[in-house]
Amino acid sequence: MVQYKIPVIPGDGIGPEIIAEGRKVLDTAGEVYGFDIEWIEYPHGADHYLKTGELLSEDTLKELSGYDAIYLGSVGDPRVPPGVLEQGILLAARFYFDQYINLRPVKLLKGVETPLKDKKSEDIDFVVVRENTEDLYIGAGGRALAGRSSGTAEIVRNLYQVKFDLDIETDADEIAYQIGLISKRGTERVIRYAFELARAQKKHLSSVDKANVMADIYGFWREIFTSVADEYPDVDTDFNFVDAICMWFVKNPEWFDVLVTPNMFGDIITDLGAMIQGGLGLAPGGNINPDGVSMFEPIHGSAPKHRGENKVNPIATIWAGAMLIEELGERDAAHAIVDAIEENLLDGRVKTYDLGGSSSTTDVGDDIAGRLHG
Repeated sequence: MVQYKIPVIPGDGIGPEIIAEGRKVLDTAGEVYGFDIEWIEYPHGADHYLKTGELLSEDTLKELSGYDAIYLGSVGDPRVPPGVLEQGILLAARFYFDQYINLRPVKLLKGVETPLKDKKSEDIDFVVVRENTEDLYIGAGGRALAGRSSGTAEIVRNLYQVKFDLDIETDADEIAYQIGLISKRGTERVIRYAFELARAQKKHLSSVDKANVMADIYGFWREIFTSVADEYPDVDTDFNFVDAICMWFVKNPEWFDVLVTPNMFGDIITDLGAMIQGGLGLAPGGNINPDGVSMFEPIHGSAPKHRGENKVNPIATIWAGAMLIEELGERDAAHAIVDAIEENLLDGRVKTYDLGGSSSTTDVGDDIAGRLHG
């Protein structure tokens, strides 16, 4: 029997509850498909931070680097200032492990209603490949008062280091600024990943940007996309502005197969994608390094007000678990989990409040796990 060791960070709020159901389903899939998971639990989250002051330390990150994949619940707690846990846990892992791809399936499963009129499951089935380490999310910015001031912004990535020496002069009373960058290598690798995915699965790749307004940064994106496209003559391509993509997601989602997008726009359009596939409770995501450590999670937050109520939808977390084991090579088991999720939704007897039911988090996990036994 194949053995996997998988670190799990349940996190905050509803995180431990939804992760418990994800683990239950993955353990059941292992029984059916012939693999075993040893879970290594890490306490990092709000309670641990408030008790010890520790986020993901360098030592912990080095320890996690010995595994292939991480299973994450959710982070965020009102007792901790906004951004502290997200930056110290989620973003720390993304940058340390160079998880340069955020992978989001946007798929309307049978048995789920979409807010889009007359759209069915066959109309909403695409994948968003979001660059995950660059763009306006590099964390370089600041403020300046009237007069002259200076500052330094330094970006350190696995691929490169960049230092901006800023000499600012303004007669405005106060300004705020944010620096974004994309690199040739960073952009090329995520676009190439998207082309490979399109070639293997869908044959059509859509690029998303805002080159008509931010020509320097996203014109560069288009140049790199075009260069890589020359290597994939069998894949159909098109360019789309991000505002138009939002419109077409609502009007004609059936147009899309695979999309590739810079970091910020990907963050925006995948939340829209989650809603047209039925809601955040059904939306999984993966932070991928194809040659290193990847991390899988639901894209929703920690919902601390529902902590301990055993009422929230665990399907996004269970689906994220399916993505995790598929990344490890357990493709049949991963597909069986998604099929079991769809069977649960089609049956409609065991569903949580967000889908119009009254079942508990545990009930849904039990039902999906049970369906794996046939």
